[in-house]
Amino acid sequence: MRVLTCLVTFTIAAALAGLGAAASDEPPLNLTPAVAAAERWLATLDSGRYTDTWEEAATIFKDGAPRSFWEPAVQAARQPLGGVIARKVRSMRYVNALPNAPPGHYVIIEFDTHFEKRPLSVETVTPMRTKAGDWKVAGYFIR
Repeated sequence: MRVLTCLVTFTIAAALAGLGAAASDEPPLNLTPAVAAAERWLATLDSGRYTDTWEEAATIFKDGAPRSFWEPAVQAARQPLGGVIARKVRSMRYVNALPNAPPGHYVIIEFDTHFEKRPLSVETVTPMRTKAGDWKVAGYFIR
Protein backbone atom coordinates (compact mmCIF):
# COMPACT_ATOMS: atom_id res chain seq x y z
CA MET A 1 0.00 0.00 0.00
CA ARG A 2 3.00 2.33 0.16
CA VAL A 3 2.87 2.65 -3.61
CA LEU A 4 -0.75 3.71 -3.33
CA THR A 5 0.24 6.39 -0.86
CA CYS A 6 2.72 7.68 -3.44
CA LEU A 7 -0.05 7.82 -6.01
CA VAL A 8 -1.90 10.16 -3.72
CA THR A 9 1.14 12.38 -3.45
CA PHE A 10 1.38 12.81 -7.21
CA THR A 11 -2.31 13.40 -7.88
CA ILE A 12 -4.88 15.65 -6.39
CA ALA A 13 -6.36 12.72 -4.50
CA ALA A 14 -6.29 14.48 -1.14
CA ALA A 15 -8.45 17.14 -2.66
CA LEU A 16 -10.66 14.49 -4.21
CA ALA A 17 -11.46 13.10 -0.82
CA GLY A 18 -13.14 16.44 -0.18
CA LEU A 19 -10.53 18.23 1.85
CA GLY A 20 -11.35 21.87 1.37
CA ALA A 21 -13.39 21.30 -1.77
CA ALA A 22 -16.01 23.90 -2.54
CA ALA A 23 -19.22 22.06 -3.28
CA SER A 24 -22.10 23.45 -5.24
CA ASP A 25 -25.68 22.30 -4.68
CA GLU A 26 -26.61 23.14 -8.24
CA PRO A 27 -24.04 22.09 -10.83
CA PRO A 28 -24.20 24.36 -13.87
CA LEU A 29 -23.96 21.45 -16.30
CA ASN A 30 -24.99 17.90 -17.05
CA LEU A 31 -22.79 15.49 -15.07
CA THR A 32 -23.64 12.38 -17.09
CA PRO A 33 -20.70 12.92 -19.50
CA ALA A 34 -18.33 13.22 -16.52
CA VAL A 35 -19.46 9.86 -15.16
CA ALA A 36 -19.19 8.30 -18.63
CA ALA A 37 -15.63 9.65 -18.99
CA ALA A 38 -14.68 8.22 -15.58
CA GLU A 39 -16.14 4.82 -16.48
CA ARG A 40 -14.30 4.72 -19.82
CA TRP A 41 -11.05 5.64 -18.09
CA LEU A 42 -11.59 2.94 -15.46
CA ALA A 43 -12.27 0.37 -18.19
CA THR A 44 -8.91 1.26 -19.73
CA LEU A 45 -7.27 0.93 -16.30
CA ASP A 46 -9.01 -2.42 -15.70
CA SER A 47 -7.61 -3.76 -18.98
CA GLY A 48 -4.07 -3.01 -17.78
CA ARG A 49 -3.44 -0.29 -20.37
CA TYR A 50 -1.74 2.01 -17.86
CA THR A 51 0.05 4.09 -20.48
CA ASP A 52 -3.28 4.81 -22.13
CA THR A 53 -4.80 5.96 -18.83
CA TRP A 54 -2.00 8.47 -18.47
CA GLU A 55 -2.37 9.61 -22.10
CA GLU A 56 -6.14 10.06 -21.68
CA ALA A 57 -5.86 11.97 -18.39
CA ALA A 58 -6.15 15.71 -17.84
CA THR A 59 -3.05 17.88 -17.94
CA ILE A 60 -3.23 18.46 -14.19
CA PHE A 61 -3.02 14.68 -13.68
CA LYS A 62 -0.02 14.38 -16.00
CA ASP A 63 1.74 17.28 -14.32
CA GLY A 64 1.24 15.67 -10.89
CA ALA A 65 2.10 12.12 -11.91
CA PRO A 66 4.74 11.86 -14.64
CA ARG A 67 4.29 8.80 -16.86
CA SER A 68 7.53 7.26 -15.60
CA PHE A 69 6.05 7.26 -12.09
CA TRP A 70 2.40 6.57 -12.90
CA GLU A 71 2.78 3.33 -14.83
CA PRO A 72 4.79 1.29 -12.29
CA ALA A 73 2.93 2.80 -9.32
CA VAL A 74 -0.55 2.06 -10.60
CA GLN A 75 0.50 -1.40 -11.76
CA ALA A 76 1.89 -2.19 -8.31
CA ALA A 77 -1.28 -0.91 -6.66
CA ARG A 78 -3.83 -2.60 -8.94
CA GLN A 79 -2.35 -5.97 -9.94
CA PRO A 80 -2.46 -7.51 -6.43
CA LEU A 81 -6.22 -6.82 -6.31
CA GLY A 82 -7.01 -9.03 -9.29
CA GLY A 83 -9.68 -8.28 -11.84
CA VAL A 84 -12.79 -6.21 -11.28
CA ILE A 85 -15.85 -8.29 -10.46
CA ALA A 86 -18.32 -5.40 -10.12
CA ARG A 87 -18.33 -1.63 -9.84
CA LYS A 88 -21.11 0.84 -9.16
CA VAL A 89 -21.36 4.53 -8.40
CA ARG A 90 -21.55 5.13 -4.67
CA SER A 91 -21.72 8.91 -4.76
CA MET A 92 -20.86 11.91 -6.85
CA ARG A 93 -20.71 15.61 -6.29
CA TYR A 94 -19.84 18.63 -8.32
CA VAL A 95 -17.19 21.05 -7.06
CA ASN A 96 -15.70 24.12 -8.66
CA ALA A 97 -12.57 24.37 -6.54
CA LEU A 98 -10.04 21.88 -5.18
CA PRO A 99 -6.87 22.54 -3.18
CA ASN A 100 -3.79 22.85 -5.36
CA ALA A 101 -5.88 22.79 -8.53
CA PRO A 102 -7.09 25.58 -10.79
CA PRO A 103 -10.72 26.66 -10.49
CA GLY A 104 -12.94 24.69 -12.83
CA HIS A 105 -15.64 22.09 -13.15
CA TYR A 106 -14.87 18.85 -11.29
CA VAL A 107 -17.01 15.86 -10.35
CA ILE A 108 -15.82 13.72 -7.46
CA ILE A 109 -17.16 10.23 -8.12
CA GLU A 110 -16.85 7.37 -5.66
CA PHE A 111 -17.29 3.83 -6.92
CA ASP A 112 -17.85 0.73 -4.80
CA THR A 113 -15.58 -1.77 -6.52
CA HIS A 114 -15.32 -5.50 -5.91
CA PHE A 115 -12.01 -7.01 -7.00
CA GLU A 116 -11.16 -10.72 -7.19
CA LYS A 117 -8.80 -10.48 -4.22
CA ARG A 118 -10.41 -7.63 -2.31
CA PRO A 119 -14.14 -7.80 -1.71
CA LEU A 120 -14.79 -4.08 -1.34
CA SER A 121 -12.76 -1.05 -2.29
CA VAL A 122 -13.72 2.53 -2.91
CA GLU A 123 -12.26 4.10 -6.02
CA THR A 124 -12.44 7.86 -6.29
CA VAL A 125 -12.18 9.25 -9.80
CA THR A 126 -12.37 12.96 -10.46
CA PRO A 127 -12.96 14.07 -14.01
CA MET A 128 -12.61 17.74 -14.86
CA ARG A 129 -14.19 19.62 -17.72
CA THR A 130 -11.59 20.87 -20.19
CA LYS A 131 -11.72 24.14 -22.09
CA ALA A 132 -12.85 22.16 -25.13
CA GLY A 133 -15.88 20.96 -23.12
CA ASP A 134 -14.94 17.30 -22.75
CA TRP A 135 -14.17 15.51 -19.49
CA LYS A 136 -10.78 14.06 -18.54
CA VAL A 137 -9.67 12.35 -15.35
CA ALA A 138 -7.77 14.71 -13.09
CA GLY A 139 -7.30 12.34 -10.17
CA TYR A 140 -7.60 8.74 -9.06
CA PHE A 141 -7.43 7.21 -5.61
CA ILE A 142 -8.26 3.75 -4.29
CA ARG A 143 -8.80 2.70 -0.70
